[in-house]
Amino acid sequence: MKVSHILSTLVAAGALAAVISMYLNPKLEANGEAQASATLATVTVDEAAPKNTGRRSATITAKADGHYWTRALVNKKASIEFMVDTGASVIALNQSDARKMGLNPESLDYKWEIRTAGGRTMGASVIIESIKINQVHIKNVEAMVLRTDLDQSLLGMSFLRELYSYEVRGDRMIIRQ
Repeated sequence: MKVSHILSTLVAAGALAAVISMYLNPKLEANGEAQASATLATVTVDEAAPKNTGRRSATITAKADGHYWTRALVNKKASIEFMVDTGASVIALNQSDARKMGLNPESLDYKWEIRTAGGRTMGASVIIESIKINQVHIKNVEAMVLRTDLDQSLLGMSFLRELYSYEVRGDRMIIRQ
């Protein structure tokens, strides 16, 4: 190949790139400005509000004690108040709440040793058919009914792992499915 042929090919390619650049540049700048104004609009929106992602979500508010508390519909029949506990491997149910959701705590097999902040106890493994918090609806979640009665039931990681995401923004926890 001759050097003149290579140079003319490079010049033609450069000219083509310049024409494409002149055509695309205004479109890219307009798109960038639209994205920048959308970003500015997002910044002015309430930072704690969940963004519309098309996912089902719920917002859980912290109470005066600093913990996140939520009321959930369990097994489509029991309204149970949970404290969210990211340190709990599974949902921990007290015996009263287990009864509300249709279990008989006296007939369960408490064969699992459980370590809690309050010490060691025994737990019975159960599957919760459904837990619904606002729009978020999770099915077939592992839980433990504890022999030693808890003051409150804990919404642990066996629930949180089933979510698409969860985040904390100030006094709000936003869960998304």
